[in-house]
Amino acid sequence: MSEPRPIVAITEGDPAGIGPEIIVKALADSSVYGRCRPLVVGDARHLEGVLGIVGHPELRVRRVGSPAEAIFEPGTIDVLHLDLIDPGRLVWGQLSAECGDDAFRCVERAIRLALDGEVDATCTAPLNKEALHLGGHQFDGHTEIYARLTGSSRYSMMLASGDLRVVHVSTHCSLREACDRVRRDRVLEVIEIAHEAMVDLGIEAPRVGVCGLNPHAGENGLFGREELDEIIPAIEAAQAEGIRAIGPLPPDTAFSQAIGGWYDIVVCMYHDQGHIPVKVTGFVYDRQAQAWGRVAGVNVTLGLPIIRTSVDHGTAFEIAGTGAASGDSMVNAIDYAVRLARNRP
Repeated sequence: MSEPRPIVAITEGDPAGIGPEIIVKALADSSVYGRCRPLVVGDARHLEGVLGIVGHPELRVRRVGSPAEAIFEPGTIDVLHLDLIDPGRLVWGQLSAECGDDAFRCVERAIRLALDGEVDATCTAPLNKEALHLGGHQFDGHTEIYARLTGSSRYSMMLASGDLRVVHVSTHCSLREACDRVRRDRVLEVIEIAHEAMVDLGIEAPRVGVCGLNPHAGENGLFGREELDEIIPAIEAAQAEGIRAIGPLPPDTAFSQAIGGWYDIVVCMYHDQGHIPVKVTGFVYDRQAQAWGRVAGVNVTLGLPIIRTSVDHGTAFEIAGTGAASGDSMVNAIDYAVRLARNRP
């Protein structure tokens, strides 16, 4: 790209949640502008309304009609303005169909900007799945919205906290169904997607750890046959393609090894197998202060024709409008979008 700083479209998320607050907190850090050109997709009035709440009344919110009109200067938040819910009717932390629809509209616009080449990457603030459904959009979350609107059938969710990265064979389904989804072709597909993602991050010859499904990775069939019948054949097929796939790994030790640098990414068989270790490392609760000291981590949808990163937490309705939400995860998500954009051809 001619400009070393990629344009990152940041969606507002559910207006009744913490999205506007964490966006302002992230963009109050002037160093972010040295790494990218951030463009918020949402309602400028919502961001103006939280400047004082988050302690940054000095910032200016500037409405634009297209990325070409943005100035991308520290101290100014460029917002591709959409007329969303009127601030006078917005109730913090309240579930509503209108806010669910508004969150969808922001995502839809950001995806279109990326597909049209007007932005280099997208980064999403959290939406609420129940509100999304109330608003008439029957998706399980951002991942599925992006897959549908980009026409993608080969995709997966990656979570990252520091150097710990995990990618999932299945995500939003029951545990019983997740076990049924552990099939050779899908496991191989996710191993391939994981390998491609690490190359996009600039890692040469990435090491892809692959978890087992069962305790102790099945103990050679003693605790289940999924490893023997599905996972090992997928690993062997990946190795035949030249991918450094390693496993199946006992899930109770794989993540400690990954944190220790054994693997660049770990393929997980279902939602909680991957989410729990990432959130244990990324979310730190201060017992004495009775507050979250750190909320870090990134969610990335892999396998899409465009870049999508996100914070690794929800709308936090219970603290929306208080200014207490951390902007750490949003900064991390923006930085991941930048890394991916810079390494994509």
